[in-house]
Amino acid sequence: MTARLDLFGNPTTAKAAGHFGTASKTILQDSTLPAAIQKLVLLRASQINGDGYATDVWSKNATDAGEDATRVNLVATWRASTVFTDAERAALELAEQGTRIADAAGGVTDEAWADATEHYDESQLADLVMLIALINATNRMGVIIGRRGGDYRPGPLG
Repeated sequence: MTARLDLFGNPTTAKAAGHFGTASKTILQDSTLPAAIQKLVLLRASQINGDGYATDVWSKNATDAGEDATRVNLVATWRASTVFTDAERAALELAEQGTRIADAAGGVTDEAWADATEHYDESQLADLVMLIALINATNRMGVIIGRRGGDYRPGPLG
């Protein structure tokens, strides 16, 4: 099945999508937030949102960057695994609560935020918030247009 719509086929949406890409790339390249944390957060939000293409992208990019396959496979069940650090758990919790805003009856809890502040400085927290917001918006575009996963080859987005 092909995607319902090519967002890059329209000059206005192509320009807007380009801005999303530039914003994401800025954080991925310039943030002091560890690259492993970034990829785990992007993968987990994409899984929650049911975005097959982004899940394909971020699982393959993580593996291509040297992430252990066991950890990539366990991201969906991170609470029930032993392979993530406390800092990674704090980021994944923030990502989950920030992604499930409608389900969380109030959004991100003070407890989740306080836990994240124990592991990340203000700049890293700002980058984490922006990364979570961007991947959620990107996932929604992918799901709406029906972009499918499976054919991605690591490189361009990683």
